[in-house]
Amino acid sequence: MGNVYSEYLSPSKVKEHYNYTKENLDTTETPSRQVASALIVILCCAIVVENLLVLIAVARNSKFHSAMYLFLGNLAASDLLAGVAFIANTLLSGSVTLGLTPVQWFAREGSAFITLSASVFSLLAIAIERHVAIAKVKLYGSDKSCRMLLLIAASWLISLVLGGLPILGWNCLGHLEACSTVLPLYAKPYVLCVVTIFSVILSAIVALYIRIYCVVRSSQADVAGPQTLALLKTVTIVLGVFIFCWLPAFSILLLDYACPVRACPVLYQAHYFFAFATLNSLLNPVIYTWRSRDLRREVLRPLQCWRRAAGVQGGRDGTPGHRLLPLRSSSSLERGTHMPTSPTYLEGNTVV
Repeated sequence: MGNVYSEYLSPSKVKEHYNYTKENLDTTETPSRQVASALIVILCCAIVVENLLVLIAVARNSKFHSAMYLFLGNLAASDLLAGVAFIANTLLSGSVTLGLTPVQWFAREGSAFITLSASVFSLLAIAIERHVAIAKVKLYGSDKSCRMLLLIAASWLISLVLGGLPILGWNCLGHLEACSTVLPLYAKPYVLCVVTIFSVILSAIVALYIRIYCVVRSSQADVAGPQTLALLKTVTIVLGVFIFCWLPAFSILLLDYACPVRACPVLYQAHYFFAFATLNSLLNPVIYTWRSRDLRREVLRPLQCWRRAAGVQGGRDGTPGHRLLPLRSSSSLERGTHMPTSPTYLEGNTVV
């Protein structure tokens, strides 16, 4: 074991593993690759800004300090960090990859696995919260905020452990035949383990939502109202988008486990599947703000302030400033709808 850890700082190990798993190790920075990398970085910057606005909105408005919004905020935090991790991954890819030491490579890939794990556990927490609200179960008690924060902290701790297992020793250093083709320093059993855990959790979430819909459909009017169905629709959309974006990446990782080394050329195109998966972190904030007028207003407030400041400055320069028009909801779910505050916690006319 000590010999394995001594290889963590070897500058030649990463190249050795890539040479073993790749048929043609071409890391030349062509113009098309540079353009693709630039586009991914721009996409990830948009992910960071979007989710940062959501986090600011949730933090500054007490209306959004319920269990549902805290868990959505946790999902936004994981998406924000995913954007940062994808930026680092992109900048450290290509020709830079072969110059990394194993510990640097583990940090690069492990950060993406950690944020992915946090997203999955956030989706699980949201599903549990919805089930608790619909079933009118008093789960949190008087110290519910403390328990919710502990649950969020536990999800991040588990994510750190799960994403950090390779750097702790579950890797294929010294065992080239056990290496993944997509992630050449990861052991195939580890990749299979992670994908299996995520798949089981996502299947449990789907089953939980099916149960929630069955309860709602068979319940009395106060539970099965349009407000409750609108809320369930929102979180179901979030779950569906996650599965849609990440299913190709999970499939390629399962194929990676099943294929012998250099036997499946499609594995060399895995970066396209992971690039598609990053769209999930971009779409989540759009879903939140599209479905909730109150959250949309709070998210857009910093932009309004910026426009107002620009308008004032423009007036000082002799240029007429822009008058801000009041925000109007375009969502049919919010027109004339007033949500109950319990048990499905929605305040005002917010649909989340």
